[in-house]
Amino acid sequence: MSPIAVEDPSTEERIGEIPDVGADGVAAAVAAARRAFDSWSRTPVDERTAIIDRLADLVADAAPRLGEMIAREVGMPLRQSVEIQARLPVDVLRSTADVARAHPAVERDAHVEVRYEPAGVVAAITPWNFPLHQIAAKVGPALAAGCTVVLKPSELAPFNGLAFAELIAQAGMPTGVFNLVTGDGPGTGEALVTHPDVDVVSLTGSVRAGRRVGALAGGQLKRVALELGGKSPSLVLDDADLESAIRFDVQRGFLNSGQACNASTRVLVPVERIAEAEEIAADEAAKVTVGSALSPDSTMGPVISSAQRERVTSYIRDGLATGARLIAGGPSPPADLNRGYFVRATVFSDVDPGARIAREEIFGPVLCLFGHRGDEDAIALANDTDYGLAAEVWTADPERGRRVARRLRCGQVKLNGVRTRDALQAPFGGFKQSGLGRELGRWGLEEFLEVKAVISG
Repeated sequence: MSPIAVEDPSTEERIGEIPDVGADGVAAAVAAARRAFDSWSRTPVDERTAIIDRLADLVADAAPRLGEMIAREVGMPLRQSVEIQARLPVDVLRSTADVARAHPAVERDAHVEVRYEPAGVVAAITPWNFPLHQIAAKVGPALAAGCTVVLKPSELAPFNGLAFAELIAQAGMPTGVFNLVTGDGPGTGEALVTHPDVDVVSLTGSVRAGRRVGALAGGQLKRVALELGGKSPSLVLDDADLESAIRFDVQRGFLNSGQACNASTRVLVPVERIAEAEEIAADEAAKVTVGSALSPDSTMGPVISSAQRERVTSYIRDGLATGARLIAGGPSPPADLNRGYFVRATVFSDVDPGARIAREEIFGPVLCLFGHRGDEDAIALANDTDYGLAAEVWTADPERGRRVARRLRCGQVKLNGVRTRDALQAPFGGFKQSGLGRELGRWGLEEFLEVKAVISG
């Protein structure tokens, strides 16, 4: 098969290529994982997690190099890339090792012994937007659980995965326990999902990809974990610090050029304060400096590809055509950037809740402001979506925030600006079209464990 070219989205230049290994490469990797499973699954958890601890140290040491690599692959500004793309996986790996050491291998009562056992060979299929974090969030717990792994990183941002493979070998991982294949989704990815010796499939990707993987895995009754898209709301209640909430939502909404599945792209504010919210959002969006990921002045880089740029700008054009009012940004590219897949930081208000920009995941730097008429109305607006990944709630009363959070149909709710990375022991995953299963904490570990009951008389 022809090699796959990899581009730098800041420059549109080719920065390398990877092989598309196809079914033959997948078969070899899965065979190696299957051979290694018996020994690795019986390796004591302390030995398994010691390797993961060493891996975390190696990733930490390599963070500047990995951060620059991901900045070139994905387009996140370099300083952010080192801190988020390269250092967050270190925390995930360390947290995973701690969780695995604390998780019981056996639970007993008078007549029942419940055993938690490795589920088998895991296919881990990871995305391009936070590539190394998602590798750590899948591969770390799978290995800690005693599974062996075949990883397929995204063909759009594969080099950090190859670097991770080198580090995992340096950490002392036995041969065959971790394997990596490269290629596209329809060929290599589907060959991996459908291989009869794969026991568990863990995918992070789009809803379309999740449906396809779910259908393929379901035909063989494989276990699947699917972390898919989102259209997450931020509920700003009437007692909240409006300025802090809006500025935070704009900053976080444009992080990684809006290419984050849990970005709060629907910002719900009290209707009587919508004009004030618009002014704050416009001011914060104006502070965004769009440019090359390697420029020290950039606070937002490009989107990942030409196709993604066209997708995002088509949504912006559609928003304008359906009557939404543009507060910041727009569909035209930044005037001073002639190369690269750049999109301006865009904010809409007066958005029809039924419009595409209000209901579909854009996966780009586009936020929508909506007015609400109190807690009940905000909750109804927040839940009026096919997705259910995450939400933010802003209020001066933490108990009120928790009451609202309990009513939201989503997998994770953060109060007053808490970040996911502040609580890596918390489960992450979605309701509805946002997926199946959970990552992080003990719930992420248990995705890769089977449960066996031994019943005595």
